Amino acid sequence: MTFKLFTHATFHHYHRQYSQIYSFRLYAIGLVIFYATVGILGCSRQLDATVITTSALPKKLLALGDSYTIGQGVSEVERFPYQTAQTLLAKKININFISYVATTGWTTSNLLNAISAQNPTPLFDAVTLLIGVNNQYQRGDTAVYRIQFSQCLSQAIRLADGKRERVFVLSIPDYSCTPFGRRSDSARISNEVNIYNSINRQITEAQGISYTNITPGSRDAAKDPDLVASDGLHPSGKEYGKWAALLAPAIEK
Repeated sequence: MTFKLFTHATFHHYHRQYSQIYSFRLYAIGLVIFYATVGILGCSRQLDATVITTSALPKKLLALGDSYTIGQGVSEVERFPYQTAQTLLAKKININFISYVATTGWTTSNLLNAISAQNPTPLFDAVTLLIGVNNQYQRGDTAVYRIQFSQCLSQAIRLADGKRERVFVLSIPDYSCTPFGRRSDSARISNEVNIYNSINRQITEAQGISYTNITPGSRDAAKDPDLVASDGLHPSGKEYGKWAALLAPAIEK
């Protein structure tokens, strides 16, 4: 075995050699970290782009209710869900598909049965709910309405894929101000509509769900006949336009 004398010059030789190796290793590690960071940032930009692209995709709206939702007495384009979609389109929110589970004369019980029978796929971007006037008209038990409205709201949440922020409840309009209502006991009708609305509003707001109060504006029909359809009872397209103007900003949020 031979030994080399470890001189001062030898020390500097090895120091330079290992310094170069160490520096190269640091440089290599630095490159790895740099490209990994760039890769991560690149992925982040791709994810952001995907989100933007996804948010621009067409949306689906489901409208649950009765004659006020299906637009008894007016054309399809005058219904409040359709006019709401048109208002949102101007805001670059494209609702290109509207589905209805609604028929004239339906109570909360009828609506629940129809949802069960039709069983829509719960993939809607927004769900509206307006139900109760026929419960009132048929002099139904308000305790039953309270239970069944809660069930209707639960179904609306389910059909909005469980997302409460996608559900939008509208109050019952006051039809006592229409020609049909004025031929009846308009004071009683107005009072009962208020009672039913106090129930649906309490339930809706207790769950942190959007509530659009269209009732005060519906009373303008007493002085503006253009707000009533030709049947003398249901809203006209002009009145539905007022509802859309209130509902669209809530959905836009």
